Amino acid sequence: MGIIDKLNKNFESRVRLGIMSILMVNDWVDFTEMKALLNITDGNLASHSTALEKSEYIEIKKEFVGKKPKTSYRVTNIGRLAFKEHLNFLEKLINSK
Repeated sequence: MGIIDKLNKNFESRVRLGIMSILMVNDWVDFTEMKALLNITDGNLASHSTALEKSEYIEIKKEFVGKKPKTSYRVTNIGRLAFKEHLNFLEKLINSK
């Protein structure tokens, strides 16, 4: 098995890489802020965040603030470990001869 085979398929999308990168350095990030940081549509954010949630890499919290719904995201411990491993494999791939 080569290094490239060890890369996590859940992080192949640039949107998912962006979501995970943002969440690795922030506690909770709300939907509006995440969407603005990544410059993506509501649907794109919803579908990619749902996929990451199904893999247990992120947690999605939905609540009401006053009468307005608010969705927030944070990385899970499983997600943090998986993403760090993915980055380590990328680094090995970049540095391989």
